[in-house]
Amino acid sequence: MSTKTLNAQEELKKFFGFSQFKGNQEGVIKSILSGNDTFVIMPTGGGKSLCYQLPALMKEGTAIVVSPLIALMKNQVDSLRGFSEENGVAHVLNSSLTKTQTDQVKADMVKGVTKLLYVAPESLTKEENIEFLQSVPISFFAIDEAHCISEWGHDFRPEYRNLRNIMDRIGRKPVIALTATATPKVQSDIQKNLGMDNAQVFKASFNRPNLYYEVRPKTKHVDRDIIRFIKQHQGKSGIIYCLSRKRVEEIAQTLQVNGIKALPYHAGLDAGSRVKHQDAFLMEETDVIVATIAFGMGIDKPDVRFVIHYDMPKSMESYYQETGRAGRDGGEGICIAFYAYKDIEKLEKFLHGKPVSEQEIGMQLLQEVVAYAETSMNRRKFILHYFGEEFDEVNGPGAENDDNTRHPKERFEAKEDARLVLQTIQATNERFKMEPIINILLGKLTTMLKQYKADQLEQFMKGADHDEKYWTAIVRQAVVSGLLKKDIEKYGVLKLSEEGEAFLKNPVSFMVAKDHDYDSAGDDDDVIVDNKSGGAVLDDKLYSILKDLTRKVAKQKGVPPYAVFQESSLNEMALNYPSNLEELKNISGVGEGKARKFGKPFIELIEKYVDENDITKPDDFVVKSIVNKSGLKVYIIQSTDRKLPLEDIASAKGLSMEELITEVEHIVNSGTKVNIDYYLEDRIDEDQMEEIFDYFMEAESDSLQEAYEEFDGEYDEEELRLARIKFMSEVAN
Repeated sequence: MSTKTLNAQEELKKFFGFSQFKGNQEGVIKSILSGNDTFVIMPTGGGKSLCYQLPALMKEGTAIVVSPLIALMKNQVDSLRGFSEENGVAHVLNSSLTKTQTDQVKADMVKGVTKLLYVAPESLTKEENIEFLQSVPISFFAIDEAHCISEWGHDFRPEYRNLRNIMDRIGRKPVIALTATATPKVQSDIQKNLGMDNAQVFKASFNRPNLYYEVRPKTKHVDRDIIRFIKQHQGKSGIIYCLSRKRVEEIAQTLQVNGIKALPYHAGLDAGSRVKHQDAFLMEETDVIVATIAFGMGIDKPDVRFVIHYDMPKSMESYYQETGRAGRDGGEGICIAFYAYKDIEKLEKFLHGKPVSEQEIGMQLLQEVVAYAETSMNRRKFILHYFGEEFDEVNGPGAENDDNTRHPKERFEAKEDARLVLQTIQATNERFKMEPIINILLGKLTTMLKQYKADQLEQFMKGADHDEKYWTAIVRQAVVSGLLKKDIEKYGVLKLSEEGEAFLKNPVSFMVAKDHDYDSAGDDDDVIVDNKSGGAVLDDKLYSILKDLTRKVAKQKGVPPYAVFQESSLNEMALNYPSNLEELKNISGVGEGKARKFGKPFIELIEKYVDENDITKPDDFVVKSIVNKSGLKVYIIQSTDRKLPLEDIASAKGLSMEELITEVEHIVNSGTKVNIDYYLEDRIDEDQMEEIFDYFMEAESDSLQEAYEEFDGEYDEEELRLARIKFMSEVAN
């Protein structure tokens, strides 16, 4: 062992000013200095970068650091230059450099000044760069974010697959691979692909005892829940993760108009804005960053106090990495995820159309996310088990720091009910999705089930003593526990797995947990959730009176009740007691048109009710909505007036067809007419339209699923949505 190896402690003090190493750092550094291939699995905040920075500064030659993250490279180069008198001690080599800058990088390397060269894998594949690197002394290769090599990693990048070949061409040197998240499967992929099967492996614990994990139901009031939470943690730094750029912009603007210092961050912003917003967060000029996963990679802000997932991520690796940005200083770190199964179904839909192998991997990763959200076990134990680490949920560090442990769910034996579900799927030859299976159990005979003669099945109506929500939970938990799988080719069709077939032959205990009453969890006792999502409305009595009034008004106007106000709007009225037109307009699903057309009797009733019952209206009644949404609304109305094809309108605003139809639905449901007859003429003839209108006029709800089943697939989902828009526009507005 060289003197340099023994002096790692001294060099740490000299270069970085630290007097001691953290965790496995010293072992890792000694391994690299001794010329070994080294594999480091260390959670975010564990000090991974020091593991290659210090040996690079100590060894002869330049260490090549491969990273996919420009923000991380820039941060680390700036930081290293701060520790050294030589500005050229660290450089980035990528396509954004001018020729002069590139020449300077190469000159510093030739002189031996540069100890770390940060490159993206794409830059490393360029022939001119390979030729140059062959001509200078290289100390070792550091592969950061090494999980990108594996298709099972949460951020797979095909260009990472070629790294071994490129390193061989430059001249093989010791390799250090580093990742913050690796399941046993991903770990094996990384070692195999980089040709480092004999590497020394250093695996730190994935446990972050200071992080508090909680999953809340995602309701219509999620924006208000988030605003209330942030206001309870006034002035603290936080990150909110969303899956789409559009949602990021909307949430950031909603927070801004509600007096919260927030900025958006996503790949669609220009580079200048991204840097500006990132710096504002680091410099504490803004409290909250609303971001897609493009944000946070390598951002070393130690005092992020909360991480909120507005949408569940696509994998547990993503979730772990994103929540890992909270409490990196060991202080408070609150991690809250808002969960609705329909969000998972959207993610499943995105997988459709990808190669089957990708779909299979994507579906399995998603099912792990569902399992995490719905589990009743200690969440920390669940996460650590996923990464191949055992955890004592009674005495382990941070064992009590999650919602399930603080508020244990009631569990009950559901062996016979799980068996009934599996028998029903088997009896129908594994041809149906979840909803028809539940309808059979409940004894609901839809058109499709009539054709199938489902009422002649032994299982028909066998589950009528429970409701739809109960059976949905049984089916989902059977999927999560591996008894059932969803057919990838026939999206969503339920099939028995091998474990499911074994369970049918020999049923064993199948424990199901009742959901929390999330209203009474944690310190957010006064958060009110939407009635439809299983929580409680603030005022059941008022809700019931409003429901009766809706029926009465609907009868007078000759329209279905849902065409007056939808249940979600009534829910919100029962939460917030709007007693003038201005307040009513701020209820979701009630725009100016609807407030004027139907609102008068509702606000009179609410005002009287508030007086008679001596009710104090909530202070934070209105979550102010985003002003600029009206610009999109006006554009859509003007464009449909001009009879522009809907595809062109969507394209002009960067929306998918589905997103555009959703926007039109919002406009129409809020009481404004939109004329799309010109677009529908080519798709649905008059007789068909009359048939659909008659259905919606008589239907108890405007459910698309029910309409689809009623017409037995004669119309696709988009046609039914468009026809429903025409119906609501003409009948309700």
